[in-house]
Amino acid sequence: MDFTSISTLIFDFGGVLINLKREAAIEAFRQLGLDTADQLLDNYVQAGIFKHLEDGSLSASDFRNEVRKLTSPKITDAQIDNAFNAFLLDIPSEKLELLLALRSKFRVVMLSNTNPIHFPWCVETKFRYNGYHLSDFFDTCYLSYELKCAKPGHEIFHKLLADEGVTPESCLFFDDGIQNIKAAQALHFQTVLVKPNEDLRPYFASVL
Repeated sequence: MDFTSISTLIFDFGGVLINLKREAAIEAFRQLGLDTADQLLDNYVQAGIFKHLEDGSLSASDFRNEVRKLTSPKITDAQIDNAFNAFLLDIPSEKLELLLALRSKFRVVMLSNTNPIHFPWCVETKFRYNGYHLSDFFDTCYLSYELKCAKPGHEIFHKLLADEGVTPESCLFFDDGIQNIKAAQALHFQTVLVKPNEDLRPYFASVL
């Protein structure tokens, strides 16, 4: 891979950096009485209240209240959060080490469709590594729920470009969703479609 024109590396979060287990979250929500979790939760595109949480149109508090309407008013915030966080597994240490190494050579940012339950929890539990914290791994994180827009819509890419002050041609974007990759390619980003559980280190063999 030719990095001569690349200044900025953009990484998706779920499925690219952190491993996911959709089935665990679906089962956990079923245990709470949310029988439609299978239709609402996806590795790439969410639906219903999960989509609204992700695009910032529903707050975490409102989301939990909507879950209770669909299940039981007795279910606690912690039960809901724990069920949802069952979706998230681990960030392999070699990926965290890779991010640290890349920051000495590139601007490294995250562009993620995520939500105000998952991401703060990951900041506290998944990005605390060998004394490092989230800010050690990324220059900036562009999060759908904060920006009020989500991939594969073009708006979130335009917001990133405007904030970074870079051209899409100077960015290399890693994502595991083909629709997100196609959207980025339409805007002239350089892209990599990441396979499940793929080791990203070989892509950078020429620069590290």
